[in-house]
Amino acid sequence: MDAFINTTPFGHMFQLCLVSMALTWLLSVITREYSWVDRWWSIGPAIYAIYVAWFDGFADLRLNIMAFLVTAWAVRLTFNFARKGGYAPGGEDYRWAVLRERLGPVGFQALNITFVSPFQCWLIWAFTAPVHTAWEHRGSELVALDFVAIALFVLLWLGETIADEQMWAFQEDKRRRKEAGEEVTQPFFRGGLYRFSRHPNYFCEIGQWWVLYIFAIGASGEFLHWTIGGLIALTILFDGSVRFGESISSSKYPAYADYQKQVSRIIPWFPKG
Repeated sequence: MDAFINTTPFGHMFQLCLVSMALTWLLSVITREYSWVDRWWSIGPAIYAIYVAWFDGFADLRLNIMAFLVTAWAVRLTFNFARKGGYAPGGEDYRWAVLRERLGPVGFQALNITFVSPFQCWLIWAFTAPVHTAWEHRGSELVALDFVAIALFVLLWLGETIADEQMWAFQEDKRRRKEAGEEVTQPFFRGGLYRFSRHPNYFCEIGQWWVLYIFAIGASGEFLHWTIGGLIALTILFDGSVRFGESISSSKYPAYADYQKQVSRIIPWFPKG
């Protein structure tokens, strides 16, 4: 482990990961806001990927492509989070407040010091880990699998961008109607890509990181590496996050139960009825 941390660029980034764990936890305690990990979520992976490519002098084409794609992902997500007020004071994700209420102050602080900051910061580092496998096999030529991965990543990036734009337009129109005293007949969005998946943005988000793993397969010629562990953990986390978020939506909107029956939860599919 010492050799990995001291001699590999992704190992160097684990040290930054440890710093992010301590800093996000400390800031959450000081400010009583718990979205500091959310603010790091879109920035950390780009730093990790760019550093690994830079460590090799930007001499490896595959690493450069991976760093570019991760940066494109980071720019899109950071922009979307920023325009929703995520970086502004008080811009905490609404789900943290619900979770605090459900767990109580002691239970939530126990969660904060174990899961919210340490685990999620580790996860941000872990799901970027396919760049380490690619670095281990730096110098190997691009293969057909790499071009498949590029195409899939771009397609999923576009899908997530469209889904977020559709949701943003709906929420802005909903906000405008409320401020104008107009009736809001549809309290949650189920148009556009949300006709085929209740969470198309999450599907594309998870998919992009699994696609990044394809580059590791193309670089090494091997299907399984330890770097797949972060992707499995990420998928499990998103599954739990969706279930928690939908429990909130169901409690707010009685009609949401019908939406759940008619439309696939994450994987896009034709709606029922």
